[in-house]
Amino acid sequence: MRRGIWIYIGGRLLQSLLVLWIITTILFFLFRQAPGSPLAAYIDTTFTEEQQQALIARFGLDKPMHIQYLTYLGNLIQGDFGDSFRYRAPVTEQIMDVLPNTLYLTLTSLFIAYIIGVVGGVFLASRRGTTVEKGGIIFTLMTRAAPQFWVGMILLAIFAFELRWLPSSGTSSPGVIYRSEIQKLTSIDFWEHMLLPTFTLALFLHGLPLLLMRSNMLEVLDQDYITMGRLAGYSERFLMLRVAARNALLPIVTALALGIGYSIGGNVIIENVFAWPGLGRMLVSAVAGSDYPLAQGAFFIIAVIIVLLNFLADVLYSVLDPRVGSSSQAQGV
Repeated sequence: MRRGIWIYIGGRLLQSLLVLWIITTILFFLFRQAPGSPLAAYIDTTFTEEQQQALIARFGLDKPMHIQYLTYLGNLIQGDFGDSFRYRAPVTEQIMDVLPNTLYLTLTSLFIAYIIGVVGGVFLASRRGTTVEKGGIIFTLMTRAAPQFWVGMILLAIFAFELRWLPSSGTSSPGVIYRSEIQKLTSIDFWEHMLLPTFTLALFLHGLPLLLMRSNMLEVLDQDYITMGRLAGYSERFLMLRVAARNALLPIVTALALGIGYSIGGNVIIENVFAWPGLGRMLVSAVAGSDYPLAQGAFFIIAVIIVLLNFLADVLYSVLDPRVGSSSQAQGV
């Protein structure tokens, strides 16, 4: 059984590396085919032809495409994303400046969404067939279907512009400077700025764990051991919370790992609506400004996070449920 799990994990690891290589290759050639000069924002109008050519040579854009590709892969393996055309600074530094903001927003939203989702799923399952359950499902489906930018704009209009209870954008008020990440995380001003984008994202994300938990609970509640527990005199509350909910949580744990990756990749809309200085907003700005190294670096980091968390979800599921590894071995995976 243990050997089957390791074979399964090794196969998933190779698949993850292959996916990352394919994504990297697509990103490289996709940006090279984009219209316009990649150095448009870098070259000053006063540059002579010789200066422009020297700058192109400096970034290696005068070399054949396959040489550029091999150079890019070699640098990428070493963790070197190159220099940003726009900021004239290493891409790694630019990404690390904004990545914490994206992680704070994502993890806080997911924490709230999964707490609400798990509790809400258990509650709706305990109200099976009632009007409360139907109303809860309809509301959840509406929040999943509503465009995030539309929900964000409504919340901005109400709480930021009409009531003026919360700030509308950024991570701090004018004049407020955070000298460290600890100071930022302990600042009330920072959490006030993060409240609206966090609630908007959590409102969208809570649907998956809620519906998944409800479905799992209903399936578990139909099992024979739950019926035997009722006949043995155990209270419905005990069976619901201590038995059924615990057994229904396994898919939720793996869904959480996937949710982190997909949320980081999907934060582009939220970060732009609320002018949140994160990875998604920087990515849009880099693409609009033809800043190839910065855009490629941001896309690659998002891809790594998504692929890595997919891999961790597979590993976690195979550890929690060894039947996954053994069945995969039997199928030749």
